[in-house]
Amino acid sequence: MSERRPDQAAARPDARAGAGGVEGATTLRERLWPPLRAEQIVYEDDALVAVHKPAGVTSQAADPSRPDDILHRLRLYLGARDGGRPYVGSHQRLDRDTSGVLVFTKRRDANPALARQLESRSVRKEYVAVVTGWRGPGRALRDWLRPAKEGAVEVVRRGARADRAHAGASRRPGRLEGKLAVTHVEPLRRRGERTWLRVRIETGRTHQIRVQLAHAGAPVDGDRLYGGAPAPRLMLHAGAIELVHPLTGAPLRVEAPAPPELVAWFERGAQGDPPDPERALLAAAEGRWGLAHAGGVPLAPRAVPPRGPTTAFRLVHGAADGWPGFAVDVYGEHAVAHVFEGEGEVALDDALDALDALGFAGVYLKRRPRQANELVDTRQDRWAPAAPVRGRPAPDELTVFEDGLPLLVRLGDGLSTGLFLDQRDNRARVRQLARGRRVLNLFAYTCAFSVAAASGGAASTTSVDVAAPALDWGARNFAASALEARRVDGPDAALDVTHALVRGEVFEALDRLARGAQRFELVIVDPPTYSSARGSRFRSGTDLRRLLVAALAVTAPGGEVLVSSNDRRLSTERFRRYAYEAAREAGRAYERVRSLPVPHDFRPAAGARSHLESLLLTTSADPEARPAPPPRRTPR
Repeated sequence: MSERRPDQAAARPDARAGAGGVEGATTLRERLWPPLRAEQIVYEDDALVAVHKPAGVTSQAADPSRPDDILHRLRLYLGARDGGRPYVGSHQRLDRDTSGVLVFTKRRDANPALARQLESRSVRKEYVAVVTGWRGPGRALRDWLRPAKEGAVEVVRRGARADRAHAGASRRPGRLEGKLAVTHVEPLRRRGERTWLRVRIETGRTHQIRVQLAHAGAPVDGDRLYGGAPAPRLMLHAGAIELVHPLTGAPLRVEAPAPPELVAWFERGAQGDPPDPERALLAAAEGRWGLAHAGGVPLAPRAVPPRGPTTAFRLVHGAADGWPGFAVDVYGEHAVAHVFEGEGEVALDDALDALDALGFAGVYLKRRPRQANELVDTRQDRWAPAAPVRGRPAPDELTVFEDGLPLLVRLGDGLSTGLFLDQRDNRARVRQLARGRRVLNLFAYTCAFSVAAASGGAASTTSVDVAAPALDWGARNFAASALEARRVDGPDAALDVTHALVRGEVFEALDRLARGAQRFELVIVDPPTYSSARGSRFRSGTDLRRLLVAALAVTAPGGEVLVSSNDRRLSTERFRRYAYEAAREAGRAYERVRSLPVPHDFRPAAGARSHLESLLLTTSADPEARPAPPPRRTPR
């Protein structure tokens, strides 16, 4: 049986699973986001292949229409390298945020023997973990685990049945039910409060290592779910697996070395050296593979058809990607780098050089002050040079895509590009909710929400903004989707236009709409933190509550309001309280109040709040329903 070592596995170009947007973006995708890199194959022969799965990559795709899991990527890699449609059998899983070795079969006749070993727990699995709080020597952890809320697992009883030989599913009398989990822990090194653990598991329960270490008082660093110390990633890694080869019967040990970021965290913690730019960019890119490949043709013939391409997203999100004070957005084949004052030291030239070396056609730079209202002119070269600082310029108006929806951006026109990428998922929700509805978009800016609603089949859209150039931009966004939007003199005239663009101050427009008895089934409220235009001022806070009162006055019974805030000073609790207080003042009741998460490329660092809060407020269809009081605490 021949064996292929990683250094012999030269990868061919990407299998071109799909168009991916414009031609240049497709080329960049193939270069920066290959299915796998050759060094990620840590063992291979005719029957087995072992992969070093990076943190941030799922073992199984959560969305079948966008397969971005390690299994799908391995199939693409082998297909591109060897041709045809390779068979790959999956028998193991790792949590999304856990890195490490996974073994797959390449032949169906290897499945039975490997499956028997895994089911009988004769396979030896070793992990390494960096934890805070471990005390004393190594020991065996024996706990009964059961599912808890929101995908978590909890310990129901410790040690009560450790003497049972059978470690499978077992039930206890009464309501407390669980499965026995056995984990062997050995501390190897210490750095202050941090301990480097070698962990071996006998059983294979969901979140076993994470929940048991947390229950023992030493959660894994970076584990948000179980109270781990804030860290750039989950500091858990599947380092080795030992098994009997399913066809030859020979013993086999496969190892995946601990990633550099895990070692660096153990040695230096949060005070570590600044990230290596190239390594940090490649690590961040792993977590955006699915976005970069959105819109590709499914590999499996019966897979769910994909949505359209997405060519604009966040590549690096500050501290969440181990790079405080620095962010990078992708717009087609160009990149925009953001430096946030006071949030971290950034070796800017090195970072820009690394972006350029990755193959972006051009790199733009935007320096962001601590507060946006500190600026007089955001188009000054001091803050946002009009020309790229690396590479060649993009067109003055560049078309990017979100789920196939074309939108226009300007990369060299001040701090803003015309598209807030952190609202991508909310625009997708609006697209789903809009069919047959009248939609009102307040602080519409370049009307991206309105275009999403129109493309989703909205009966009509009305976009209100004080800036005429932004509305003109919005009209071009509509035209990019073969839709016509027209400027009207005021909200009263919007009745005669399917997609109306209204220049005006938002509160004045809402007052006129209310007096004209116009009602909307979907209202989008996405105000700036601060604005001053045409003699009026808006400040996030009590003005937001006043804005919601006015918005609810034009929301039809049973209609919905999507409201967002990017004011970091506004707590989650206060944001929700404003929503409930607005309902009471407007005499409206909510059927449901739902918090909306940010896109995964904008997830905050461990222990940090998201910069963007969004609520979907579903009003009662009963006009006599009484408003509910604000909740005393924010639901989890």
